[in-house]
Amino acid sequence: MSSQMKNRFRGFMPVVVDLETGGFNSATDALLEIAAVLLDFDDAGNLQMIDRQRCHVQPFPGANLEPASLAVNGIDPNHPLRPAISEGDALQRIFRDIRTQLKVVDCKRAIMVAHNAHFDLGFLNAAITRTGIKRNPFHPFSVFDTATLGGIAYGQTVLARATAAAGIDFNAEEAHSALYDAEKTAELFCGIVNNFRPIYEASVK
Repeated sequence: MSSQMKNRFRGFMPVVVDLETGGFNSATDALLEIAAVLLDFDDAGNLQMIDRQRCHVQPFPGANLEPASLAVNGIDPNHPLRPAISEGDALQRIFRDIRTQLKVVDCKRAIMVAHNAHFDLGFLNAAITRTGIKRNPFHPFSVFDTATLGGIAYGQTVLARATAAAGIDFNAEEAHSALYDAEKTAELFCGIVNNFRPIYEASVK
């Protein structure tokens, strides 16, 4: 269903992303974890998750770590068993998979899907600037924000409440893991896209 992805989103390929950070300031606070979920359409024309990847990230030199943020996400950046890699290695690993999938679906660029997406995009773009990565597959400012979409579809803007309204299981004890939140965000996004399928199909007839 590669051509459907290309046609459905005007040449863009949605990639669901979640970041866990050491604070709220993308310029000063650490990026600690990144997860990405790849999507494609199945043979019945429904959007679904097809692959996922997570990287634990070492704080960049001089990064700020807010205790309140670490208490929420439960990350100990200095834990000896934490398999963290540098920002540059983490981004290259995630971006490599995204670029491969872009070729499969014949799309020109990825577009971030995230909950409160501009927060994640700000941290991603700051990390890209710090590492000097040139081949960023993501659109630099456009996003699909599931907080907005959840508000439109279900009247709920909090991820746990939007997923509950959509009939998606959500375990609060597993929340604030980048991979878990990315997967739940992906379920929410796919459900909304699939529910809007009749409207989309009527518009392109």
